[in-house]
Amino acid sequence: MLTGLILTGGASTRMGSPKALLSDPEGRPFILRIIDVFAAAARDRLDQIVIVAGVHHDEIVTVLDASDPALPVRLVRNPDPARGQLSSIWSGLDAMSASTDGVLMTLVDVPMVAPATVRAVIDAWSRTRSPVVRPICDGRRGHPVIFDHAVVGELRAAPLDQGARVVVRAHWNDSVDVPVEDRGCLIDIDTPDDYERLL
Repeated sequence: MLTGLILTGGASTRMGSPKALLSDPEGRPFILRIIDVFAAAARDRLDQIVIVAGVHHDEIVTVLDASDPALPVRLVRNPDPARGQLSSIWSGLDAMSASTDGVLMTLVDVPMVAPATVRAVIDAWSRTRSPVVRPICDGRRGHPVIFDHAVVGELRAAPLDQGARVVVRAHWNDSVDVPVEDRGCLIDIDTPDDYERLL
């Protein structure tokens, strides 16, 4: 079993509003869209979804409370998200079951990934139990990324200023890239211009 991990701890300063609460082209908040995609792709493979929030924690609570998530969701707060993305990963790892076999991690900034892509990444990890598995489209690597349980300790020990990239680089030769045709795994929404293009 995997634990889904959605990182939404950033301050969204470039966007000017919480990215987790932006509406996708169908009108769903990004955070709910990602939960729905994870559920559609891997309901039987995920024990829970952990969402790590930061300064927008309370707003996300309001959205989750008004919804009926398709999977069990646990929302945790990164006490100091200014330390960077790895600090949110640490907060998520602290909230997960010790028995989980791996972490299916994505960013709330990448809301448009398709369920088929999530399934393909999970299937590749199941076959190989590679330490790092991620989709690749048009030569670019995207999200979600699976970190196998075997490298959780390395994530916890990685330097904050370098982040999870340290673990990805350390396992470059034994990681698995899963070819997909889903550009949604690459679409990163950081600015109002990015959001306008998405809509």
